[in-house]
Amino acid sequence: MFKKVVIIGCLTLFLLVGLLTGNAFAEAPAAAPAANTGDTAFMLISSALVLLMTPGLAFFYGGFVRSHNILNTLMMSFVLMAIVGVTWILWGYSFSFAPGNPIIGGWNWMFGNIGLETQGYLPHMGYEDALKAADPAYADMNSYAGTIPHQAFMIYQAMFAIITPALISGAIAERMSFRAYCLFVVLWSTFIYTPLAHMVWAKGGFLGLAGGIGALDFAGGTVVHISSGVSALVAAIVLGPRKNYPDRLSPPHNVPFILLGAGLLWFGWFGFNAGSALSAGTVATVAFVATNTAAAAGALMWLILEATLRGKPTAVGAATGAVAGLVGITPAAGFVTPVAAILIGFITSVVCFFAVSFKHKLRVDDALDTYPVHGVGGTIGAILTAIFATVEVNSGGKDGVLRGNFGELFVELGAIAIAYIIAGVGTWIILKIIAATVGLRVPDQTEDQGLDINEHGEEGYNSEFADRISNK
Repeated sequence: MFKKVVIIGCLTLFLLVGLLTGNAFAEAPAAAPAANTGDTAFMLISSALVLLMTPGLAFFYGGFVRSHNILNTLMMSFVLMAIVGVTWILWGYSFSFAPGNPIIGGWNWMFGNIGLETQGYLPHMGYEDALKAADPAYADMNSYAGTIPHQAFMIYQAMFAIITPALISGAIAERMSFRAYCLFVVLWSTFIYTPLAHMVWAKGGFLGLAGGIGALDFAGGTVVHISSGVSALVAAIVLGPRKNYPDRLSPPHNVPFILLGAGLLWFGWFGFNAGSALSAGTVATVAFVATNTAAAAGALMWLILEATLRGKPTAVGAATGAVAGLVGITPAAGFVTPVAAILIGFITSVVCFFAVSFKHKLRVDDALDTYPVHGVGGTIGAILTAIFATVEVNSGGKDGVLRGNFGELFVELGAIAIAYIIAGVGTWIILKIIAATVGLRVPDQTEDQGLDINEHGEEGYNSEFADRISNK
């Protein structure tokens, strides 16, 4: 009881200090033009689309698990909207995008201490030719002022921060305690996600275009998919396999949920990728077209592989292939042509297809194939971005290998390696700390009975339905 009182007291003091001293962190706002209503509307809609991806992911993952774990699996995604929705305002956004050093942002925007004025400097790579023409000083990235309110950019980035740790839940499904998971999310989103987001997307970040080494990551191949995929693999290894793995694995209990989730992810991904242009224009259109094209190519290739190698194309395969194509195109969406998007979707789907099979041979219980799809897919997508990128579709980007810029491949490989190290080592440390304090796994009896009733005190389905499903 005493520990709980101390924790609540500390949190209350933390919030009061933030409210009372918020203006102390503020800088004088830079002069900026009024927000463009069209761009603002586009970004708010894109933000809503990206948020929709988290419940979409919940359904996608939920369909795979056993019926008595469906509610827990859904909650592991849904709770992210609550946890990160608060921590992002308090400190996550500031550490990700506020002026700081090449590794992490500063304290300037703690506790949501930002105004409604438009951005005073370029915080992200999604720039437009029209804006470049309007601002001759755009090239030095110092005097650029965006066309959307600062809060619109902040809430858009919040949606990325919400779904990224939710992806990790697929690797630890059906065996991690909900309390440990919530603590993991707070620590991971603070110490893994925020520095990666800053290094890749913030002005002056070590890896990105805006003052860094020039790695291309339009919408999160490195920041979102590689980080979550690598962390998922580490988490699966540290946590250990489910009791019955790999001898008695249950088939997906609800394939329609998987298709519903994949459809919502596909739909929301337009906000994820096209929205990363930060305005409704040419680059947003390029990213939108590339997103749909790669998703279609990924689904088609997975079905072809299943039909050829396994005899029958499956609904689960179509859904997984579409997600693989979406993952692969994410870093490249605003930099490549539609034909390149087809090739990226095809190639990513093929590599992820065989990565899933190889994972089973390694006997690592990444329950819902998070690393083979997101980690491998994000890695392949980043490499292919360095190959297919062209300034013909986005003059704010860079040419890739096929356009004679062989050095970009080495830059991208370096960024991938750094993301692997930060995500892998950082996740291992966080999990070891949690294991030594509150513990990681549920008891064996809870795993047998299901996490729904034991962790949440309620069931996803009534007992009659659950018994009928489990007896099949």
